[in-house]
Amino acid sequence: MSNEEVKEIDRSAVILKEDDQVGAVQIADDVVAMIASLAATEVEGISSMAGNITNELMSKVGVKNLTKGVKVDINGNKVRVALALALDYGYNIPTTCQLVQAKVKSTIENMTGLTCSDVNIRISGITMKKDR
Repeated sequence: MSNEEVKEIDRSAVILKEDDQVGAVQIADDVVAMIASLAATEVEGISSMAGNITNELMSKVGVKNLTKGVKVDINGNKVRVALALALDYGYNIPTTCQLVQAKVKSTIENMTGLTCSDVNIRISGITMKKDR
C-alpha cells in the first residue's frame, strides 16, 4: 500500500489508485456513509440512526435511507464522519459513543484503506424498550 495514491475526483467519490497499468478503484461517499451507518448500529446500545432506521430494516430500504443520519466528508485520503444516533435507555452514553467511534473508524479504515480522522456523534434520542 505504500505505492497507493489517493486523488479526489469530485465531491461524491474518491479514487484509490495503486497502479496505472492495473486500473483504479472508485469509492462513492454514499458507500463510506453506509459502512459507517452499519458499523454504528452493530454496537450494543445503539437502537437506530436518526430517522429510526434500524440495522434489520437497512437491508430492505434504499441507499438514501441507509445513509440517513450520516454525513461523510472525504478530503484526500482522510474521512470525517458525523453520525446522529438514538441510544437504548440504560446505556452509558460516553462509553457507548466511544465504542461506536472505535467501531466506525476501524471498519472504514479496514474496508476502504482511507484514514478516518474524526467520528463525531450527536445523540438524537433515547429509545425506551416499549418504543422499539
